[in-house]
Amino acid sequence: MIWWPAPAKLNLMLRVIRRRADGYHDLQTVFQFLDFGDDMAFVLTDGIIKRHEAIPGVELAADLTLRAAALLQASAKVSQGVEIFLRKRLPIGGGVGGGSSDAATTLRVLNQLWHVHYTESELAALGRTLGADVPVFVHGRAAWAEGIGDELSTVILPEPWYLVIKPDTGVATASIFEDAALARHSEPITIADFLSGDVRNDCVSVVCQRYPEIKQIMAWLKAQQTTPRLTGTGACVFAVFESHESASKLGEKIPSQWSFFIAKGKNLSPLLEKICQNTDNCGVT
Repeated sequence: MIWWPAPAKLNLMLRVIRRRADGYHDLQTVFQFLDFGDDMAFVLTDGIIKRHEAIPGVELAADLTLRAAALLQASAKVSQGVEIFLRKRLPIGGGVGGGSSDAATTLRVLNQLWHVHYTESELAALGRTLGADVPVFVHGRAAWAEGIGDELSTVILPEPWYLVIKPDTGVATASIFEDAALARHSEPITIADFLSGDVRNDCVSVVCQRYPEIKQIMAWLKAQQTTPRLTGTGACVFAVFESHESASKLGEKIPSQWSFFIAKGKNLSPLLEKICQNTDNCGVT
């Protein structure tokens, strides 16, 4: 089997501009990928879509990988099925895009294996019906995002090292956006503002109020003379470093009750890198 990456992402900032009439929120955010994530493999079958083994804490009906495969199969009228294998590393409810990334990898790889030949834009449109973060994983490039996070403009960013800490909790994104205390009237900024250092995340105060452990992690990082940042609505908190060595030195001090990983920022998704290595068409349309 060929194993395909389903990489993590970080939201490097997040501004909540307004609540929309449909209940969603207009946002501004910046996505960057990491060289760390889940791994997936796909074995073709005769019409049936199934996963090889259960994912702890994820019901079949909520499994975005199965839903993505079924969506592509139905849309393209594919007769083949697939058995999906998953090495799960990304935390559920961590704000690093685990389920969305798995769904995007499923769409991109099955598009090849089933010889569907959808364009990247067509796959992203399918992915959007599964979740707002799926399109950025389909496109596979670091992006400035607006709308509900699905209006994407490619950006070139520094590619530092990140220390990412995961508390022993997950955050339900919907509950944060439903919280009455969430500020929803931030003034929009420009890409230049972000690159000049405006990396505010409007969700931090609400998340820290609702999840004391996340507040504790941020306080601990501050005490280590680093600047803690929340990815999306969390639960993961990250800090930025110039080298793997400096990130590792701080990683050695992290209290044992918190899990963590160290990864390098990537402007090109590891998934897209592998697709380009395995096909003449990188799907950049």
